[in-house]
Amino acid sequence: MAEPDSLLDLTGKTAIVTGASRGIGEAIARRLAQYGANVVVSSRKLDACEPVVNSINMLEGRETAFAIPCNITHKEELQRLVDETKAKLGPVDILVANAAVNPYYGPASGMTDEQFDKVIDCNVKSPHWLSQMVLPDMRAKKDGSIIIISSIGGFFGSSSLGAYNISKAADLQLARNLAVEVGPDNVRVNCICPGVVKTHFAEALWKDPKIEKVMTERLPLRRFGEPDDIAGAAVFLASPAARWMTGQAMIIDGGAMISLGEL
Repeated sequence: MAEPDSLLDLTGKTAIVTGASRGIGEAIARRLAQYGANVVVSSRKLDACEPVVNSINMLEGRETAFAIPCNITHKEELQRLVDETKAKLGPVDILVANAAVNPYYGPASGMTDEQFDKVIDCNVKSPHWLSQMVLPDMRAKKDGSIIIISSIGGFFGSSSLGAYNISKAADLQLARNLAVEVGPDNVRVNCICPGVVKTHFAEALWKDPKIEKVMTERLPLRRFGEPDDIAGAAVFLASPAARWMTGQAMIIDGGAMISLGEL
């Protein structure tokens, strides 16, 4: 029988994590490296990625993290991200499509076409494009894991986050469709659906102490999430421990979804 830790061993694997200069993406990049993967930390600006890369390499005692900037709205930059990763580290084994945007907060009637297009481009087209760019090598190797960071918002409506929730619901279906297409080649595609996590991205939902108090008192675990609360699921989905799991959505929300009737 294999040693228990070997189920989570990512030694020698090549991973790309988008939106990895802070928040959930950074936490995932750190954990993937801890479990042995070589990780490309990607975000729009190189100077935002480099401190994360330097910190990971110092903690791991080896050159295991690398910075490659990329604007996910530009298809040619996504291709460059994949091409440079492959040239530096070899074919991509693990893709974590984490980067996302939400440029508008309010009802759909006040949202511009440009804002809606930006949400769809970043949150849906980008993971679709990236997946298509890494899949040929994954299918050729008969191995690979794609992880799309969706949201519990993809499961319900909202009068203030409607476009964002639409995009996250689309990510769930993207993962399911890809899982059916590439499963015969032993490539797995799954989503992680966080609840409210204390990141810069979600400040509007947690930064007000009064709102936090009211909301967390109704959560079964009585707190909002931290970025590292999501990272372990990404390690699991990337590893041999999840080798028979595909097309699924892992909800990590402190119990919010099971207590919606109380909210």
